[in-house]
Amino acid sequence: MFEIRTRAADSRARTGTLRLAHGTVETPAFVPLATRGAVKTLEPRDVEALGYEMVLGNTFHLFLSPGPELIDAYGGLGAFMRWPRPIITDSGGFQIFSMGHGGVADEIKGRGRSGAARGSASAILGLTEDGVRFRSYIDGGERFMAPETSMAIQAALHSDIALVLDECTPFHVTRDYTARSTERTHRWLERCLDWHARHGPRDQIVYGIVQGGVEADLRVESTETVARSRCGGIAIGGSLGQDKPQMHQVVDWTTAALERVTPERPRHLLGIGDIDDLLVGVGLGIDTFDCAMPTRLARHGVAIVPDPARRWRVDLAKSRFRGSQEPIMEGCPCPACAAGFTRGYIHYAAHAGETTGPRLLTLHNLSYIQRLMSDLRDAIDRGVYAETVAAFMAGAAPSVR
Repeated sequence: MFEIRTRAADSRARTGTLRLAHGTVETPAFVPLATRGAVKTLEPRDVEALGYEMVLGNTFHLFLSPGPELIDAYGGLGAFMRWPRPIITDSGGFQIFSMGHGGVADEIKGRGRSGAARGSASAILGLTEDGVRFRSYIDGGERFMAPETSMAIQAALHSDIALVLDECTPFHVTRDYTARSTERTHRWLERCLDWHARHGPRDQIVYGIVQGGVEADLRVESTETVARSRCGGIAIGGSLGQDKPQMHQVVDWTTAALERVTPERPRHLLGIGDIDDLLVGVGLGIDTFDCAMPTRLARHGVAIVPDPARRWRVDLAKSRFRGSQEPIMEGCPCPACAAGFTRGYIHYAAHAGETTGPRLLTLHNLSYIQRLMSDLRDAIDRGVYAETVAAFMAGAAPSVR
């Protein structure tokens, strides 16, 4: 399933190829989100033309609407959304527990301790060893998700990679709760694998998920437990800390342990995709990433540009870009920049509510990240990874290709 081609001499960075039911994925790779069966504002041909080889579908949202039975009747999510290449589906755990714990998304992405007050604890109706009962955000009805439920949904979606159900704990819970939650996640892992062994598609790969919060010993213990299981790959989930240095440290603990106990299996980092996090994550040995960042920024008028001091972002919705004749990014070969669209036009579209603006910025942002990942793969293969990362951290732009 996974063939490692090159290992960097001065880091854990590596290139490889994932061979999946619907095609191959060259790694390290970024995976755009097709949350509800679409990469927002784009159609599959756009995504494929940008060079992407895999997208991520959201089990939780597709469970609630349109439902796995309908998608199964089409032959799976790929056939339903007309995407011919590989798909990875998450388990639904992150979305369910975000509703109850509160602020999980911010904490996982290193944006600070937001506290439980931001969540809606009433959305989770009950958490037991069997699974979790929650209230649907669509109709308010009660739903139930067990490890077996998550696997059955993902089997109906016919994804190439399915993730096991886990409890995604945030930063603000206690160490004792994190330990107990992680142990339950490990028990759910075995139930997912048991169900999949009996009922799952033969060509679907199952990834286990490492939890353990920000506790080094719990992270290493979880890594070793997941590595001993029958899973085909390993994802890193849960809260990674209250800031970027801590997040990078937690990933470092995990990939160091993976390098020791299961160096050949593919590794996926869940929900992380800022430019600096991609650069650091590849060096720590991550093979695939997913994140809503590039498409979400686009919907708010924000373009990704080579400007580390401003987190690689420029907000074109700001008033200073009204009437600007500048291109979105000088020298960028993406469809939006190549067609000559200006920052002034994007500013206008953002304020007028025209959907063309988010579409153009989505094309630009995803093109930027795809070219960045291609450059990183090339740098690892050529033995110049450290120099390439240093250049990007200093503000170099991805190659024009």
